[in-house]
Amino acid sequence: MKTALIWGAHGGIGQALARRLHGDGWTVLAVVRQAQRLDIPAAHVLDADLSNPSQVQQAVIAAAQEVEAVDLWVYAAGDITSTTVREMTPEVWQRIMDANLTGAFLAVHYSLPLLAPDAHLFFLGALSERMRLPGLAAYAAAKAGLEAFAEALRKEQRHWKVTVVRPAAVDTPLWRKVPFRLPPGALAPEAVAERILAAYAEGHRGTLDLP
Repeated sequence: MKTALIWGAHGGIGQALARRLHGDGWTVLAVVRQAQRLDIPAAHVLDADLSNPSQVQQAVIAAAQEVEAVDLWVYAAGDITSTTVREMTPEVWQRIMDANLTGAFLAVHYSLPLLAPDAHLFFLGALSERMRLPGLAAYAAAKAGLEAFAEALRKEQRHWKVTVVRPAAVDTPLWRKVPFRLPPGALAPEAVAERILAAYAEGHRGTLDLP
């Protein structure tokens, strides 16, 4: 039986992916900030603040007690704000960086010993060049940094497949945290989950744009 570890499984895309994998017979380990509030089918629900190294490490230790290895690893966590550089506090900047970039590093760093020899890692990025707008400096910088991080990781760990999924607007609660109208034709979380699983089946590497 295949095993998936989803970081940020409480978000729209994370939940959609967990539901689909569970329905397909996968063993799903779901990492969330508040496990007791999660209502998705998963064999194991783990609680961790992804900005806290010790909590991330403990989540991986707990996962290792349940499964021998992880085949599909997904970082679907994220946060966004619409705040100008002038108005943004260092705390807000750090929150956005933690959710979108630093958390990804911590999750990968502690997960490496648990990954199967042919594991596939997915990071939820964004079409960051489209996000370089007033108020989105922190988010755009974090997502651009995530792509650079994933590319370096892919070159360091060539035996694993690494993909950055770059969707355009997705109809999730995250989008509703910013004062922008959801464009017509916005992707459903289920559609993004479907594309991730297709990329997994194809052995995709690199970036995957979902315009």
